[in-house]
Amino acid sequence: MSTPPKSSRELLGWLWRGYLRRHMGLLGVAVIFMLIEGSMVGGLAYMMQPMFDHVFVAGNANALFWVSLAFLVIFSVRGLSSVCQKVLLAKISQTSAAYLRKDMLGRLIQQDPAFHQDHPPGALIQRVQTDVTSINQVWRAVITGAGRDVTQLIATLYVAMMVDWRWTIIMLVGLPLLLLPIASVQRYVRKKASRARDLGATLATRLDEIFHGIIPIKLNSLERYQQDRFATHMDDFVHSEVKASFGTSSITGLIDIMAGLGVMGVVLYGGGEIIAGEKSVGQFMSFFTAIGLTFDPMRRLAAVSGTWQAAAAALERIKALMDMPISMVSPAQPKTPPTGLPEIRFDNIGLQYGDSDILRDLSLVAEAGKTTALVGASGAGKSTVFNLLTRLVDPQQGQATIGGVAIADMELSDLRGLFSVVTQEALLFDETLRENILLGRTDVSNERLKQVLDAAHVSDFLPKLTDGLDTLVGPRGSALSGGQRQRVVIARALLRDTPILLLDEATSALDAQSEKMVQAALDSLAGGRTTIVIAHRLSTIRNADKIIVMERGQIADQGTHDELLERGGIYADLYRLQFQDGKTLVDQKALSAQIPRPTVGDEDKTRWFQRLTRRVFGQA
Repeated sequence: MSTPPKSSRELLGWLWRGYLRRHMGLLGVAVIFMLIEGSMVGGLAYMMQPMFDHVFVAGNANALFWVSLAFLVIFSVRGLSSVCQKVLLAKISQTSAAYLRKDMLGRLIQQDPAFHQDHPPGALIQRVQTDVTSINQVWRAVITGAGRDVTQLIATLYVAMMVDWRWTIIMLVGLPLLLLPIASVQRYVRKKASRARDLGATLATRLDEIFHGIIPIKLNSLERYQQDRFATHMDDFVHSEVKASFGTSSITGLIDIMAGLGVMGVVLYGGGEIIAGEKSVGQFMSFFTAIGLTFDPMRRLAAVSGTWQAAAAALERIKALMDMPISMVSPAQPKTPPTGLPEIRFDNIGLQYGDSDILRDLSLVAEAGKTTALVGASGAGKSTVFNLLTRLVDPQQGQATIGGVAIADMELSDLRGLFSVVTQEALLFDETLRENILLGRTDVSNERLKQVLDAAHVSDFLPKLTDGLDTLVGPRGSALSGGQRQRVVIARALLRDTPILLLDEATSALDAQSEKMVQAALDSLAGGRTTIVIAHRLSTIRNADKIIVMERGQIADQGTHDELLERGGIYADLYRLQFQDGKTLVDQKALSAQIPRPTVGDEDKTRWFQRLTRRVFGQA
């Protein structure tokens, strides 16, 4: 990461302020039960002395009942408090994790496309799912350690000190010597855990790409290649995880070594006192029980320390994602969006990606209620026009307006509510056909839905589906054909009933029969709307009111289909390339001379040009 690592205090503070503080009441009750559970362990160690001295050694039968009853009370209270605090912590942790995941999704989903190009889906899924889970587990351990384990540690140390403070000092004399090694191990664990988290994100990305690209993988016989690539990443991930686990385990191992040295010292020193009669067996057993129960929470706290370093790496990345600014935001005082059929205007728009000029001084007008087509080679800037209109990206210079209102001055939801978009991707969700059309709307009557299905020609294939509108369409609509997916998207756009329609290569991936059906649905959709069309198939835009030819981010030419063909240039060349049948443009002009040109009326011109194109290209 480019920023320096956050301290544990900063990360825990962020987690507390954002997600744990809202559960302060429940957390307080859970901590109380933890304190009770931890203190009961001290009581257990304390009861060892009367059990040995008064019952086993002295043979006091009257004390036997009360000592055994005390043990029953201690274990019962400990068991009940343990159940209560675990249930409360489970509720707090799961609720907090759910809030964090929802906030992360809400934040990430608002980021612009450039952000999502830099952060692949697999990596983001890893952050939202796996990283949050690991953090959830660790903070529970931290809270449990701060409550139950610290209380148990204090209670048992208190009992040990009551028995003999010198024995306690001997037992813990090696503890300061562990501080420096433990600090070094923690840094090592955090470094390796950070590497493991990065590799985990890479693995998630690989899986996402493999499963989404399963058909190309099979068609190109890439199964072994993809498997080997994944295996290489997996080996690196396992290597990093093992190293991080080694570091975490080393901390508890150091505690055990220190405990062994302490026990050896106490046995040598205290054993002599017992032999000399200066200490009783009950005192010794009480002390050793207390010390034994002291090292148990010490080991857990040490393990939490190591595990926290692993989780800190994940939390640091989550916080970095959450702190990333959102570039596309609504203005502080948004203007009212236009009503009716709006005109779209670009004035001297300039847009750069890095050092590349995507659009240069672009000025164009899409007239209200008419169809404007954008054509040109790939990379000419056509799709960027759509991205600018919907504010998926902002220009560095110039201004775009809709109905006289600047795009940047509108609320984002109001702006995007003006558009219906149909693209060649035809993205569907793994839901029912009905849900893919309604998209959560509940105000659509059955009559209105039927109108939309008929107009989009979805009704033509609906009877063939097993469950009709309730048929699951599969991941990304894989259960439907390309033409069927396009018609579903068109039905979705019809239902939105917006004043502006954007069509981006909506029929480019379809066969002739599907294209005919989809084109009929698109014609129905475009009626009475301001429409902008991106098309490589020039046959789909012959009747556009205006065709704008783009080249290298600028307008090279514009006019009607007829005007552009007669003028020659880029559009005429593109048209000739797509419809070569042995005839050149010279042949077209010769044929056009055989058909008398109309002298009046746009309708006459249209009918004349349709006759000409039929003569030249047949029904193409």
